[in-house]
Amino acid sequence: MEKTFVVGDIHGGYRALEQVLNAVERKPEDTFIFLGDYADGWSETPQVLDFLMEFRERQSCVFVRGNHDTLCRDWLVKGSSNDLWLFHGGEATVEAYRGIGEETRKAHGDFLEQLTDYYIDEKNRLFLHAGFTHTRGVEHEYFPEMFYWDRSLWETALALDTSIPEESYRYPARLSHYAEIFIGHTPVTRIGEKTPVNAGNVWNVDTGAAFKGPLTVMDAGTKEFWQSAPVWTLYPDEEGRN
Repeated sequence: MEKTFVVGDIHGGYRALEQVLNAVERKPEDTFIFLGDYADGWSETPQVLDFLMEFRERQSCVFVRGNHDTLCRDWLVKGSSNDLWLFHGGEATVEAYRGIGEETRKAHGDFLEQLTDYYIDEKNRLFLHAGFTHTRGVEHEYFPEMFYWDRSLWETALALDTSIPEESYRYPARLSHYAEIFIGHTPVTRIGEKTPVNAGNVWNVDTGAAFKGPLTVMDAGTKEFWQSAPVWTLYPDEEGRN
């Protein structure tokens, strides 16, 4: 039976990505859905992107766009950057590309250009980096940037009064359209957790790999998950986004 695996925010942690994927028993027909933020934080963003481009040649993959991927793309493709991006992990990315040739930079920029904003599978499960704001669902979103910048969906799910029936007018409309929603973007370490967190029908798989947490891969069906070592321990001479 084909499985769907969800991969949390990587943030340049190639060693963690390699470690956790080696722990997952998989078949070529299984699908891996990467929830974005491949770039920025640890020192191996180029290696992460090289790996993902190779991995898709032998594995069914969906690559969702994260906010850091958009910022990294803008730098690679347009040469644009800003102090806020540099402070929040971009500086490590700039350093990582020193000495890397134009051909590779272009290939990575093209890869980041081709990411998808969201993915809905045949089981009506929604996969996206951050969230959305339109009460009628992702197809009606006025502001596509919300797919990779929004935090209000996760905040709404966390604050949900579970005694409210889904049929009630008081139930958050955004949570009613999909069987399940899988996101990253907002590390669960902010609420003291280091494993995937479920709130309402939302699963947050960002376990803080950019900071002090591990990188997580989760089976979207069974909810079994695998984790790397805390990523900072794999890069002892670096700060990541800490």
